[in-house]
Parts: sequence; C-alpha cells; structure tokens
Amino acid sequence: MEAIQTLQEFMLQTKNIIYVLIVLGLLAMPAFWRFLNGRDRE
Repeated sequence: MEAIQTLQEFMLQTKNIIYVLIVLGLLAMPAFWRFLNGRDRE
C-alpha cells in the first residue's frame, strides 16, 4: 500500500472508510432490532 501523499488522497480514503462503516451500520440495525425484540418473547 502506498503512502498518502496529498490532502486530497487522505480525504478520499477517509470518506471511503466512512461510507463502508455507514453501510455496515445500516446492515447491522435489523439484526440488532431482531435481537432486542426476540428477548421479549422468551
């Protein structure tokens, strides 16, 4: 992996990481919701 040379490259890499984290969070929300609601039935 190459070193980050410019502020532009740093900002692009940071934005890409944030987008991945947002998608993972949105995908995890339904699973967490089912986990919380499943505990009430037991």
